[in-house]
Amino acid sequence: MLAAKDEAYIHSVLGRELTPLESVAFENLWSEHCSYRSTKKFLRTLPTTGDAVIVGPGDDAAIVQFSDDTFLALAMESHNHPSYINPYSGAATGVGGIVRDVFSMGAQPIAILAPWYFGRIEEEKTKWLMRNATAGAADYANTINVPALSGYQMFDESFMGNPLINVVCLGKMKAGKFMFGKAFKIGSKLLLFGAATGRDGLGGAAFASGDIAKDAGDEGVKNTCVDGNPAVEADLIKTTLELFERGLILACRDLGAAGLGGASSEMCVNVGARIFADAVPLRDTNMNEVEIMLAESQERMIAEVKPEKVADAEAVCKKYGLAYAIVGETTGNDQYVVEFNGKVVCELPIKLLTEGVVENDFSEKPYEAEKPFAKPAGTISELVRKVLSHPDLADNSMHAAQFNSQAQGRTYCVTPFYSVLELDGMGLSAACGCNARHTYLNPHAGAANAVLELASHIVSVGGTPLCALDNLNFGSPEKPEVMWQISESTKGLGDMCRALAIPIVGGNVSLYNESDAYGTSIKPAPAVAMFGKGDLIGWEWPDNGDMIAVVGATKEELGGSVLDAVTGCGGAAPAVGDVKALPAIRELVEKAQVSGCMAITRGGLLYALANLAAQAEVQLKGDAVTKLFSETYGRFLVTFSDEHFLKESGVSYEIIGKITESGKLTIRTDTEVVVLTQQDLFTAGSTITKACRAR
Repeated sequence: MLAAKDEAYIHSVLGRELTPLESVAFENLWSEHCSYRSTKKFLRTLPTTGDAVIVGPGDDAAIVQFSDDTFLALAMESHNHPSYINPYSGAATGVGGIVRDVFSMGAQPIAILAPWYFGRIEEEKTKWLMRNATAGAADYANTINVPALSGYQMFDESFMGNPLINVVCLGKMKAGKFMFGKAFKIGSKLLLFGAATGRDGLGGAAFASGDIAKDAGDEGVKNTCVDGNPAVEADLIKTTLELFERGLILACRDLGAAGLGGASSEMCVNVGARIFADAVPLRDTNMNEVEIMLAESQERMIAEVKPEKVADAEAVCKKYGLAYAIVGETTGNDQYVVEFNGKVVCELPIKLLTEGVVENDFSEKPYEAEKPFAKPAGTISELVRKVLSHPDLADNSMHAAQFNSQAQGRTYCVTPFYSVLELDGMGLSAACGCNARHTYLNPHAGAANAVLELASHIVSVGGTPLCALDNLNFGSPEKPEVMWQISESTKGLGDMCRALAIPIVGGNVSLYNESDAYGTSIKPAPAVAMFGKGDLIGWEWPDNGDMIAVVGATKEELGGSVLDAVTGCGGAAPAVGDVKALPAIRELVEKAQVSGCMAITRGGLLYALANLAAQAEVQLKGDAVTKLFSETYGRFLVTFSDEHFLKESGVSYEIIGKITESGKLTIRTDTEVVVLTQQDLFTAGSTITKACRAR
């Protein structure tokens, strides 16, 4: 239902009561999900421009120049609420929707990434959500032949009742050949094509702007969740790209939140529109105008077509077996009009509907969540095994293997931290995620470090960060503490992106991620996706006898670490990390002056050693807990045969050991010796596999 204050304001502007369709249209388009009414003031502060940025925030997808011959289309979205109610369909349609955002710009989708956050892995509900979300996303992506690259996984109690299913899509197009989502000619026809329209997804945008778990069993809530058909999407991709390549459409937009009402009004905001609701191809019978205009049935697009091109455009739709119809026209005035059964059922100033929302100005309240550090009980060896067994660090190949990461043949390298595609003979690197525990303890530093972490992954494979997307996942903005999280996190994102000259070219906001049923509000998760450009370099294994060094200073920053998660030790969260080493690391990797490189992030030095130097002799002097488990950002683990290059690079570093062929990782501290065999590492990393196979 439309909020009373919004209804009163609209009435004061129009001087009349709203029709049923008008009321529901405002409810959905002025929802948090569509309007960003609580976060616009923060989003405006983010850096969004750069030499390579062709299209920034505001369209279905951003467009960034990759090379002289190739542009990239990029988009990021969340499907959090639907994926709790129906994880298979929620994750599947999340993939389908973000892919449509990319090909609506004229780009061929070439990859997806997925930063996901779940509750406790031991809970049957979590395992069910994870299992079904993975199956849904994989089935959809595989059917449309789009590879899935590296994701990000986090397990925390705050996500019980509200998992985060974020999806990123990357597309490519020829330089200079793209289209926008805004109609620009008067007298154009509006072509709806794709799947037929049913009643599914009604009120989805409004549903995504509220708490979910308390109503999860309600039939009305279940009806807001929709099923997708990836086979139709595969044909929709071919249809849209052929229409574009042949010059048959002028602009194109995906039908997502708020359905035809949302897409057509946003597309025609500058030219006005008249929509004929009874012309829409229907799957269900006896649908009224509200259902037709606001349903969120999947796999649908709307395009602006010149009148003389309509027949040719319809022939392409027919060729691929899609439903299609001319459902409206651009009018050249400032009105949005909908006709149904010979009557005008909606007549509104189009910019009032699409841009006139009154922004919220909720209050902020800082909080202090850090706790003093208390040295955890147990030996270093015991703590090492506990940390390596945490699901955040566990091998997740049982789920990742369901995706075809090699589809289309461009995938050069996929790791848990980053992926590399081959494009125009160069490496296109990609990484995603953010550490919500750090962001909870220090929203500004945590968000800044999310950017730094991904940039560190990009340079560790020889890339230069090109651009970033963000997906701001938070609880209710009506709570002052959450509003402070949002404010501080966006400042942190902006500050680090400016420091590294990385534009944020698009993204999404997902609020009200909380659950009355579980009594939880999520830890703030301003998830980031980042893309880089460089030589074609992948994961490199060091050679026997190579030296091992830590680049950058390690601080006692254990708050929010994996060690904190498994022991409750507390401590200071990482301050904003040092960026000085990044250019030197990129050059060392690019010139092959190091044999191996890995950013030190979650799990600290221990996790980096377990991945890059699993057969090694390591000597740590001083505080072993801090050295092994601190998650200070801006550090790297490198291996090399010639120290000369490291000295010449100007980075600060400490040599801690060498690579061996011993079949084990031996870590010598001042108090004990930790020995980890390959079986030990495998067993520790099997947490997710063991949990998900347990019944």
